[in-house]
Amino acid sequence: MTIRCIVVEDEPLAMDVMVDFINQVPFLKLEKTCTDALAAMKILNERKIDLIFLDIHLPKLKGLDFLSTLKNPPMVILTTAYHEFA
Repeated sequence: MTIRCIVVEDEPLAMDVMVDFINQVPFLKLEKTCTDALAAMKILNERKIDLIFLDIHLPKLKGLDFLSTLKNPPMVILTTAYHEFA
């Protein structure tokens, strides 16, 4: 079983850590990365995605606000670099 995923993260270091983690897990297939929710929306409209690694604090549209716009969201793992959001 392969889980197709995307990473939505605006911090380059956090993005690198998540991409490295995903590449070490044999059943995860990284389809795309993006730095904001609007780009993620485009990806979700173009591809079948099973899992989103979603940063809570994003530019333009916050992660939880983005999540609330999805009618049938894939599985989601919320991520954050801020301890107050954890």
